[in-house]
Amino acid sequence: MNALEASLYDLAGLFMIPVILLILAALAYAFLALGGFAMEAWQRRRSRHRSALAAFHAATGAATDDLELWILKRLEWVRIVSRTAPMLGLVATMIPMGPALLALTRNEGATMGENLAVAFAAVILSLVAASICFFILTIRRRWLLEELRRIERAGGK
Repeated sequence: MNALEASLYDLAGLFMIPVILLILAALAYAFLALGGFAMEAWQRRRSRHRSALAAFHAATGAATDDLELWILKRLEWVRIVSRTAPMLGLVATMIPMGPALLALTRNEGATMGENLAVAFAAVILSLVAASICFFILTIRRRWLLEELRRIERAGGK
């Protein structure tokens, strides 16, 4: 059983770098999405926003179902990041916990601290990315549904 446990530990450790890279990608995406969101919010406040949904409807004459599908596609990545980033943070927290606990049993405080620092930094960054994306998702969904409602009321069913 000891060889099996060591294999599981080694296998889990292989995921640390890819998970950290995914967290960094999620954080970068969140800040890029936040910039686009801020620009859109500014345009909406100044009444300069041109609705991509209305443009899609005008170009295609799409029915409500197709417009709803367009909205889902538009929000897809921000929703994926808002849902998966916390899971990635949990994975990035749990992987270094094993070595941290081993260091604790060996009275190696510095090693334990290094592992815990990585674990907490990863979960913090992933939660920041998820929070930003969830905020954007919530408001942008409302904006798009309001636009859809205006299109429907204008007779574009």
